This record gives sequence, structure tokens and C-alpha cells, in this order.
Amino acid sequence: QVQLVESGGGLVQPGGSLTLSCAASGSIFSIYVMGWYRQAPGNQRELVATITSGRSTKYGDSVKGRFTISRDNAKNTVYLQMNSLKPEDTAVYYCNVLLPSALNYWGQGTQVTVSS
Repeated sequence: QVQLVESGGGLVQPGGSLTLSCAASGSIFSIYVMGWYRQAPGNQRELVATITSGRSTKYGDSVKGRFTISRDNAKNTVYLQMNSLKPEDTAVYYCNVLLPSALNYWGQGTQVTVSS
């Protein structure tokens, strides 16, 4: 079993920055992919960014150039640096990890609200 603890969400003004963190713990030998997804009210959950154990990254089109994903393999932690935030970035952000066994885990989500 794997537990994910997310932190760093909150309220920020347009143009501001936030950093999300997600720490994984439990029965982990290694984590293949760590990532962030988001879901706004009335919308489907969408990809924000993912990063592999080899640090290959993938970003959703709407966040390219503004968000940066990184990970600390020793701490089983993934980070999402979000800059130039827009009101349309408002959503619940979910951490996700994919193990080499193909088991997939989700965090409980952290709210990010971008508003003046």
C-alpha cells in the first residue's frame, strides 16, 4: 500500500506562484512515474505534468512554460512549481504515482484557487 500526502495548495492572486509537494510513503521500492493532474468543477480530470524516474517530463499544453515539475527520488517526493497563475488554473490538484508493477495511486487532492 502507498500513501500520498499533498501540500502547498491555497489562494493566490493572478500572476502569482505556488509550489505543490507530494510525498509518497509505504511499500515502495521504486516509483516509475510521478505526476500531477487537476480537475475543475464540471470538467474532466486532466494532465498537468508527469516526470519519470529518469526525469523525463511531460506537460499539459495549458501549463507549458509556466509550471515546472521535479522530483526527489531519495524522498519519494514530487514538486510542482506553478508560476504566472491564471484564474483558469483554479482546480483541485491530484498527485499520482505509477509503480513499476503498474499499480497506480492517487492523492486526496489539494485545492488551488487563483483569484483577485
